[in-house]
Amino acid sequence: MENIRIQDDLYTYVNQAKLDELVIPDDMPVAGGFATLSTDVEKLMIGEFNTMCKDASYPNDYLARACKLYALAKDVKRKKKHGIKPALKNLSVLKKITTLRSYNLRAKELIFRGIAMPISISVDANMKDTTHHCVMVQGPSVILPDVSYYSNDQQRDALLAMWSGSAKQILAIAGHSEEVIDLLIQDTLAFDAMVVKYVKSSEEWSEYTKMYNPMKTGRVAGMVKPLNLKKLLADLFGFVPEEIIVAEPRYFKNFKEVFNADTFGMYKNWAYVLTLVGSCSLLSEELRDLGGAFRRALSGIAANSSAEKFAYQLASGMYSEPVGLYYGEKYFGEEAKKDITEIVKQIVATYQKRIATNDILEQATKDKAILKLSKMGLKLAYPDRVEEIYDKLIFDESKSLYDIVASLRKVRMEENFAKLHKEVDRTHWAMPGHMVNACYDPFVNDITFPAAILQAPFYSIKQTRSENLGGIGAVIGHEISHAFDSNGAKCDELGNLNNWWTKADERKFNKKVNAMVKQFDGIELPWGTVNGKFTVSENIADNGGMAVTLDIMSGSEGVSFEEYFANWARVWCQKAKPEYQALLLQVDVHGPCYLRANMPPRNFPEWYETFGVKKTDGMYIAPSKRVVIW
Repeated sequence: MENIRIQDDLYTYVNQAKLDELVIPDDMPVAGGFATLSTDVEKLMIGEFNTMCKDASYPNDYLARACKLYALAKDVKRKKKHGIKPALKNLSVLKKITTLRSYNLRAKELIFRGIAMPISISVDANMKDTTHHCVMVQGPSVILPDVSYYSNDQQRDALLAMWSGSAKQILAIAGHSEEVIDLLIQDTLAFDAMVVKYVKSSEEWSEYTKMYNPMKTGRVAGMVKPLNLKKLLADLFGFVPEEIIVAEPRYFKNFKEVFNADTFGMYKNWAYVLTLVGSCSLLSEELRDLGGAFRRALSGIAANSSAEKFAYQLASGMYSEPVGLYYGEKYFGEEAKKDITEIVKQIVATYQKRIATNDILEQATKDKAILKLSKMGLKLAYPDRVEEIYDKLIFDESKSLYDIVASLRKVRMEENFAKLHKEVDRTHWAMPGHMVNACYDPFVNDITFPAAILQAPFYSIKQTRSENLGGIGAVIGHEISHAFDSNGAKCDELGNLNNWWTKADERKFNKKVNAMVKQFDGIELPWGTVNGKFTVSENIADNGGMAVTLDIMSGSEGVSFEEYFANWARVWCQKAKPEYQALLLQVDVHGPCYLRANMPPRNFPEWYETFGVKKTDGMYIAPSKRVVIW
């Protein structure tokens, strides 16, 4: 670029030409990078679905059901005919619940009907014993994207007024008078304001190990009276567990202020409105448009997605594993799978070497870290089978789309609750093959790389080794680094919460974590200020991914650091609406793409050596402020 030097701004130098030509689709808040790859996969699979539907030819029963759901969700006339009635019929149960006693008698039914509850109950792996499941409880969601949105009175009031405008239109279609609508909205906002005081913010949720707060069920039951928790648990599980995990202790300690005899009517109106607004995507196109208006405004999205796109997203989400398996087998070759497996194994081996030769950690800590790496599971491209739950996801095609999806969601809920009696399935894939993403599961200690992310610019057998290391290699290193970030470092090789650090090493590690927080905290961008604490785990992972792949680069012949850093910047290329950027700063633990490209390189000598970066350059930081953790 003529005006921008790579030494001042790697991200813009590499991506400016691409950014100039990128156009954000009307129905999206972002283009480029992950978003463009996701859109490409989506277009490809919509084509597949359309062909299957047209020919009435399906590779298996799962895809047949997915395509039938897709066709029903795409049928605009059929949805208009059903209108809002299916949702109102489901919600009519609230009218029959006139007392707290009748509420407790029907609480299980409300959960399975998908009606908003003052507490959320789920079954998950026990963080202290990850081979077994436990019951976890938490509070409800708030109307705005995060608790932090409520701290600014002007912003809060403006956004809630915007949300209320859409909700009022939906309630009018439901046949309510203006007077009733005003009362429903007033009660909903009042109940939401009480919830906001006590539920966690996104920053608090980012420290996910702090969700583990085991309490005797009797104690929690006392906290949540007049809700009869023991009866609800017995109804759901057939018995009352002795202990449950409370993810949000502050909310439960103050539960009686939110939910009591005086607020019960307010709760019912809140549950009615939130459930109805949340149901709109499954009703007529007019209601789908109204139901999504607030979300679109928050993200700067200009228009609603097409009925076809919505239908695909619904069907491919409900039947995610079979759809992902189909995509992976058809569009991802064995040659690529073999190549990516070798890259992953090399990165794990290099990571082990880096820890073994680490001159800061004590041997006892090193041994535990290497053990954890040796036990790490690798899930690459797509699974070799479809899980049993998909055999149960059968529906009656004569029903409305709303009722069909409600029945399928009920099956998923029942399956989740039934897990309490079973051991944790460590073969479960956290992401399907057609998803452009990757993840590390701290409570299983495995990494998942779906087939859809294993394409350019992240990875291609046509790209150079240097480009692949700067792309998918660094992303693989990123996910492995999550095993040793500010959260993952608290879990052992089996994924159990277990402090395996010596006290001295823990102090040194925390000091480096704090240095990483400071490196990002308070950076001002046009759309807001970066929260270094909120994003620290992802920043540690980016840093670790770069460290391990630069190590591989340094030990390889014929590599190009120019190509490595250029592709590193290329994978983060993204054009996004300012509203969406501002939203992500509040709710996304990942830092802005601009910083993900530009911050990590500054911590490594290879960056300075490759491009002759000097003190006067924009992408220089003093050696004393450089941070390398892994």
